[in-house]
Amino acid sequence: MTRTPDRIRRARLTLAGLVAAAVVAAGCTLPAFAPRTEGAGEAAPPGTAPTWRACPEVADELVGRRAPDMRYECARIAVPRNWGTGGGATAGPGTGETFEIALLRARSTKQRDRIGSLVINPGGPGGSGVDTAVYLSFGPTFGGLPPSVTERFDIVGFDPRGVARSSPVKCISDADLDASFGYDPDPRSAASFDGFVALNERIGRGCGDKYGDQLPLYGTEQAARDMDAVRAAVGDEKLTYLGYSYGTLLGATYAQLYPQRVRALVLDGAVDPTQDLVAGSEGQAKGFERAFDNFTRWCAANAGRCPLAPDARAAVTSAIDKAKVSPVKAADGREATAGWVFYAVISSLYTESGWQELAHAIERLDGGDPGEVFRLADAYAGRDADGKYSNLFDANLAVNCTDETAKPSVQRIRELQSQWRQTYPLFGPALAVGMLGCAEWPGARDPYPTGKAVGAPPIVVVGTTGDPATPYEQTATLASMLGVGRVLTWEGEGHTAYPQTSCVTDAVDAYLISLTVPREGLRCPAR
Repeated sequence: MTRTPDRIRRARLTLAGLVAAAVVAAGCTLPAFAPRTEGAGEAAPPGTAPTWRACPEVADELVGRRAPDMRYECARIAVPRNWGTGGGATAGPGTGETFEIALLRARSTKQRDRIGSLVINPGGPGGSGVDTAVYLSFGPTFGGLPPSVTERFDIVGFDPRGVARSSPVKCISDADLDASFGYDPDPRSAASFDGFVALNERIGRGCGDKYGDQLPLYGTEQAARDMDAVRAAVGDEKLTYLGYSYGTLLGATYAQLYPQRVRALVLDGAVDPTQDLVAGSEGQAKGFERAFDNFTRWCAANAGRCPLAPDARAAVTSAIDKAKVSPVKAADGREATAGWVFYAVISSLYTESGWQELAHAIERLDGGDPGEVFRLADAYAGRDADGKYSNLFDANLAVNCTDETAKPSVQRIRELQSQWRQTYPLFGPALAVGMLGCAEWPGARDPYPTGKAVGAPPIVVVGTTGDPATPYEQTATLASMLGVGRVLTWEGEGHTAYPQTSCVTDAVDAYLISLTVPREGLRCPAR
């Protein structure tokens, strides 16, 4: 599969953080095309150096070619299933039971004055770091990392436990995922709401039946401890890390657990670790409404490029309403229900370039062609042409629900659905009912720590003022919580900022390479 530069850039950006209101409260995605070889090769035992092998086929499968002047190597390491952090799981650090963690290292043939490895996480939870390392290796023309970084660092991606190639969690059927994404995003009648409750009950029961008391092993703190094993496996005394979206939570947790082992952390698209499920869901509802308002203003000001002008909100709302009663059918019989139209909207708001795609998708849907709606929604969902899904949302649900200390009742969710409809009319109801995924989750909880990274060096926290998925307000909260955070602001649109503009790129590069912390209050213009 050959991807155009814009499609590679879009994949890199949208993987950072997507809302999965169908089955979870918040999550991130990556269209995953690389071969899943979780059973191939031997994983290095805990505490031993891994064996690296050439794996150019990963880039071939993802992009259709390899990045110029890049070599790709893969390895696997074994980590304890339970690092002894609690959570109610039975597998302990002394049992010998392990998970396998898949790694990919992209190394430039032009590398000079090597500093070490830049470990990356794309977000999610559920995004593949292996895939992301490949995307980032293609350079700035494709939305990847600049040569100033790739010529000084190995780019190391890992699939966190439960994700993609790393002992993947898989317990949701393709049929249930289709039903979830296609469901009415705002089920108003009692029967429709109860049907969505029943769907989430079935999903939770299936995962509980398959994994039982192992479900708490997939939480963020366990994954952060795995990350220290990754650091040791690549031979770095201290960690240099780039985390997007949920990856900021993973990085913040690492900094609290291992502050003396931090060299430099860039946390882009900040998640507020102190917020609960309800607050996080409402924050995203607000963030998406704000991003959608920005889209509608752009549309009104660019009527020649936006066929939904002058009132894009009315056009999109009408399309969703029509899909509830008379969904447009594709040639293969697949119906563009309200849920699929809604997720096409969600998907398009992750990048400013997606705005025009959304406008044309809604225009074509109105003309009887749902193809572009399905393309946008399927890219979000990780659904392939055959209707098959990766395990992205299985892992997303397992991690998010394990992390939560408390869950709202079904009755409370129903109340919030009505309340948020008034305040956040397009996105509020969907974000409210999305909490049913964790409300019906059977596993025990294993919350991550929320405190200061005492003893860690300065950590750069990047926020985008128009970010829908990790609203800008969370940036300062994360930086303050860590106690050593330095905020870098991009006054732009879409989810995550680095490396999209020279101002952001220069500041982050100087920090990664020379440990020069951005000046206090630095704000970078949109373009």
